[in-house]
Amino acid sequence: MRIYWERIKIIPNMKNYYILTFFTYLLFSFTANAQIAAVSFENADYQFGTQPTNISTNDIYDVYVSWRNTFAEPCNNGRYRIKFDTSSQSVSEGIAYGMLLSVYANDKELFDGLWLYYQDFVNANGVMNWKIEGCTTVIGNNGATDAELDAAYALIVADKKWESTGAINYESDALSLISIIKTHEVENGTNVLKPGDAWGGSNTTNPSYFAPGYFRAFGVYSNDTAFWNAVATTSYAILNANLSQNNASYNLVSDWSKADGTYSNEVSWAYDQGRSYYYDAARTPWRMAIDYVWYGDTQAAAYNQLCIDFVNAQGGFNEIYPGYSQAGVAINTGYKDATFTGAYSSAAMTSINQSFVNNGYSELKNQPTAAYFGATLRAIYMFALSGNMYNALEENTLSVNGTVQNEFKIFPNPVLDYLNVSFKTSKARVITLYSINGQQLILKTVNALEAKLDLSEFNSGIYFMNIDGESYKIIKS
Repeated sequence: MRIYWERIKIIPNMKNYYILTFFTYLLFSFTANAQIAAVSFENADYQFGTQPTNISTNDIYDVYVSWRNTFAEPCNNGRYRIKFDTSSQSVSEGIAYGMLLSVYANDKELFDGLWLYYQDFVNANGVMNWKIEGCTTVIGNNGATDAELDAAYALIVADKKWESTGAINYESDALSLISIIKTHEVENGTNVLKPGDAWGGSNTTNPSYFAPGYFRAFGVYSNDTAFWNAVATTSYAILNANLSQNNASYNLVSDWSKADGTYSNEVSWAYDQGRSYYYDAARTPWRMAIDYVWYGDTQAAAYNQLCIDFVNAQGGFNEIYPGYSQAGVAINTGYKDATFTGAYSSAAMTSINQSFVNNGYSELKNQPTAAYFGATLRAIYMFALSGNMYNALEENTLSVNGTVQNEFKIFPNPVLDYLNVSFKTSKARVITLYSINGQQLILKTVNALEAKLDLSEFNSGIYFMNIDGESYKIIKS
């Protein structure tokens, strides 16, 4: 929260006004701090892949609160917007990114405000017009599909986390938006993802919008798996065709493409006419990484391996630059950008090399930026790496309202010293902690609602905890 002070002269008959203003500020301050206090993280273990073990206790909280304080701005009637590069403006992409971050951060006030803002500016097809001036005026018409995808999935997470019994029916809204995407943003008959509701398809698509992990989730959630699995399959076919048709180096897909992999002739306004791995395509490794850590998809693994090979060929994460030709020639070598580094760090979760994965996280953490796009994606990538972009449809997903939850909760994870285990019911249980090599380190019988394990003397790394026959990965910082 930013506080601006200015020197004022209090005229006697205005004294009450300033007292009232002061107390209004205090009330706002307490409310804002209470909302920040509600922020919490699951730090979940993905079913597939390798996560960093060098994430510090406050990293994710700090990056989220910093992002929120910098970019989230209230409108009226509970609405919030995310400030774009031109800070008086907002774009649908940023609103949806904000929904992803806020729902995974358990920040219901911000999430609800962003979704209400999105709905205030929908077009006739039901998708948000892509650019808005402040809180009032549409200045860019029609939708951008990546925003709809992120918003729809965020609504699914909200439904699973907070349920749909309040003022906003997240389930109904998620299903409605998924249906709108199917009708208006997937090309009829080809399963090609369009870049917007009003244009594109086989002649123009954007590979960085492809989110096969979301598509699989949409299929399960809306009971339409055949359709959405086909969209995922088509997305991979286009990615691979783009790499093949243009003799691309490693994973370097182009920003824009035709469905056959060749270059689109409809995006002359884009950098290099959409033919480079630039600020659109940069997000592709993150999208494929999510599909891998959620579902273990082999096509995701193959693409992520190309990303890993590219990083190694460059000499490491600290040698990744913002933008490349498809032949692998760097566009900018004068600076680094988390937009690119973090996406590669996310793809690194496919690797079994723990040191490599940790190096990716370290480099991402050390690339802060004040720019809207880079700062927002940096937070998203850090969420993904820390287990805070988990698959909400997994059976063990935690609901804060308690309807769908485990018999116990393990926290914090990653852990620095003491690991806490809280149970819903008290009964005799056996807790065992093993090293990654299978050596038994702790054996403890408990019959209480809480247990605390001292891991302060253990080395950093991965451990496994067994409770009543179920195993869980523990990361020691």
